[in-house]
Amino acid sequence: MDLLAELRSRKLLAIIRADGADTAFACLQTLVEAGITALEVSLTTPGGIEAIAKARAQYDASVLIGAGTVVTAAQADEVAAAGADFTVTPAITRGAHRSVELGLPLLCGALTPTEVVAALDLGATAVKIFPAKVHGPGYLSELRAPLPDAPLLAVGGIDAVSAPKYLAAGALAVGVGSPLLGDATTGGSLSELAIRASTFRTALNV
Repeated sequence: MDLLAELRSRKLLAIIRADGADTAFACLQTLVEAGITALEVSLTTPGGIEAIAKARAQYDASVLIGAGTVVTAAQADEVAAAGADFTVTPAITRGAHRSVELGLPLLCGALTPTEVVAALDLGATAVKIFPAKVHGPGYLSELRAPLPDAPLLAVGGIDAVSAPKYLAAGALAVGVGSPLLGDATTGGSLSELAIRASTFRTALNV
């Protein structure tokens, strides 16, 4: 799998941080049915690894299922065993190092130019600019001036209005959590989640 090519094509990575494995899986199912097929289940979700394993068993390889908030080396080992397609970290963590050792595609969290370069030197597939909202889309344009070949994913505080602006600024895709998931992660309406998914897909033309 060429994760970069897939993210460029899909443009949107849904980030699921739920109150439990069942809720996370229900959100994931709803998003896939709504046409969002790149998804990350955060390990801040109780039973997150269980949800990843269940989803990986249900869906074929066209649905990309990653593990988020991978902080420790042990977590990287666990999500690899669960069948995660990729890992996502909030920073250059031990989990990031272990993901590279395991050959798992890594979306490594960073913010400053120094951190971006360090993440790429580590072996990250792409760099997650987080929290993107702090500096806005223009910051990605500034980063890409000295680092034109750096594959950047914008994450943090991105809604349907701002998402296209990050792509226009050079992000290969955007990662979206609460503006997309809303209260569905705590048992809220899945039909409303499907509507929000449609809104994001329309905004990003996917």
